[in-house]
Amino acid sequence: MQKQRFSLVAVAIHWVLATSVIFLFISSWWMLALPYNEYRAFPFQLHKNIGITLVFLLLVLLFIRLRRPPAPISSPALKPWMHKLAIVDHIVLYFLIFAVCISGYLSSAYSGWGTTLWWLVDLPNWGREDEELNEFYSDIHLWTCWMLLAFIILHISGAVYHAFRRDGVIRRMLHLKKD
Repeated sequence: MQKQRFSLVAVAIHWVLATSVIFLFISSWWMLALPYNEYRAFPFQLHKNIGITLVFLLLVLLFIRLRRPPAPISSPALKPWMHKLAIVDHIVLYFLIFAVCISGYLSSAYSGWGTTLWWLVDLPNWGREDEELNEFYSDIHLWTCWMLLAFIILHISGAVYHAFRRDGVIRRMLHLKKD
């Protein structure tokens, strides 16, 4: 029998991803406004560390979702196209989070600055200092960020829609009991 709700681990990872992505958006505007000096190193390392960690969390979430997918909600209020749209939205969100994080890491690899994962492990420098490749991956990073933001707005809009309809989607996601 398929589970009717999302696992608590999947829910926790969802909210860690959500808050981390929002933090990364806000912090990126702040850190890019900092002057080029030693004060810029910490925010950039933190930004890279969170992004790299998100890739690992996303892989765990995908493993959980593929291994134990929740059953579709059996409610007459939910049309089959809504369920398909939700699946497409999640696939695009996962792809964009992955693309944003990987393009950011590749941009950093060609910037000449190393990355130390949580100030403990020096990650291999996959690239050499190359301004053209840095800009190329930086542009990909920027545009995938904007696409991710658009899909996050779509995702939140869907959640708000379901919350107002009280059709069980939010209750199931948050493990709430029926009214």
